[in-house]
Amino acid sequence: METLVALAPLILMFAVMWFFLIRPAQKRQKATQQMQNELQRGDKVVTIGGLHGTIDAVDDATVFVKCTDGTRLQFERAAIGRVLDN
Repeated sequence: METLVALAPLILMFAVMWFFLIRPAQKRQKATQQMQNELQRGDKVVTIGGLHGTIDAVDDATVFVKCTDGTRLQFERAAIGRVLDN
C-alpha cells in the first residue's frame, strides 16, 4: 500500500505529460501524414524550407513543385510542410 502511495505522484505526472505533450504531438503527426498522403496536382504548397509553389506532379515518394518562374523542383513528400488554400 505504501508503495502505491509513493508511486502516485509519478503516475500522475506521467498522465499529465501524456495529455499535454505526447497526445497532441501524435495528433499533429497524424494530421501531417494525412495531408502529405492527400497531395494532388494543382495544390499550392509550402515546403518545410519555406519554398512556395504549385504541385505539378505527384509520385509515390516524391512531389514535383513548380515555382512562379517556371522552375520545376523535386521534393520528398515529407518535405511538404503545408497546403495553402486555393
